[in-house]
Amino acid sequence: MNIVVLSRNSNLYSTRRLIEEGESRNHDIEVIDPLKCDLIIERERPSIYYKDRLLDYVDAVIPRIGASVTFYGCAVVRQFEMMNVFTTVTSDAILRSRDKLRSFQRLSKVGIGMPKTVFTNYSRDVEEVIERVGGTPVIIKLLEGTQGLGVVLAETRNAAESVLEAFNG
Repeated sequence: MNIVVLSRNSNLYSTRRLIEEGESRNHDIEVIDPLKCDLIIERERPSIYYKDRLLDYVDAVIPRIGASVTFYGCAVVRQFEMMNVFTTVTSDAILRSRDKLRSFQRLSKVGIGMPKTVFTNYSRDVEEVIERVGGTPVIIKLLEGTQGLGVVLAETRNAAESVLEAFNG
C-alpha cells in the first residue's frame, strides 16, 4: 500500500514509529507536510499536489494534525476523503476532538461520568461561577489549548478569581 502520514515533522517519535511499522509490513510510507499541499477543488476530479507532485497514488492517509494547523490540516484530510482515499481519522473527527465544549457535552449526553463543569463565555460574577462547581479547589481551562496549556489548578477562591480575571482580560 502507498500510505501518507500527514505530519509537519518527520522526526517526531510518533511519526517515526508509524514509518517503521509501515515499512516492516512492506508498505511504501511517505511523510507529507499538510501545509505544503495545494488543493484543487473541482467536482469531477478533486486532487492534491505536494511540492508540484500530484498525489493520485495514495491508498491511505494517517493524519497527525497538530492543533496549530487544524484548519488547513483538516482541509487536506477532507480533500483526501473527497478523493475516496481511506483515512484513519476523518477531518470531522479531528475537528470535533479539538472542541472541548462539544466533547464535554457529548460525553455528558451518553452518560460518561466527569467532574461537574462550568463553561462560561464571560461572567463578571466569578464567585457565582466558582460556587456552581461546588467551590474550590477548581481546575480552570481555556476552551482552546492542548497538552496542558491553558490549564490552572486554583486551590483558593482568591486564586480562582485572579485566574478567571486574567483569562477574561
